[in-house]
Amino acid sequence: MPNGEFAARRLVRQRKHQRLLKKPLKRRLFHLKQKYDIMGTVPMAKAIVLQKISAEQKQPHSGIIKGVKVQLIKNHKVCNAYAPGDGAINFIDEHDEVTIVGMGGSQRGQMGCIPGWKYKVVEVNGTNLVRIIKGKAEKQKR
Repeated sequence: MPNGEFAARRLVRQRKHQRLLKKPLKRRLFHLKQKYDIMGTVPMAKAIVLQKISAEQKQPHSGIIKGVKVQLIKNHKVCNAYAPGDGAINFIDEHDEVTIVGMGGSQRGQMGCIPGWKYKVVEVNGTNLVRIIKGKAEKQKR
């Protein structure tokens, strides 16, 4: 650690360097979430379903993950969204309006064995997907 009469500049520079090594501070200072997350800073966004897709789970697990390819309404970016629940994909059709949210993986990433999908569907045409699956609500017509 420098000391002496002319050490202040070096101390300030070292402190700034050490602070930028912390990920949350760096993300906030350089606005990295706004730049690289397709949803920006909002927690959920509306999208239009382009097609139904499926993918295999990652290595230790086996099975088929069902989801949809969606296009966000606000900025027209395309991403994959997971359809959670047993038989949920049967209630989602092409050109439906869905609401997607982040899945909450570490570092805003994927969850568990789902290969690279960061988002999941929570509503279809304004109706909660869980209520539709349980039969407590019907999907609205668009």
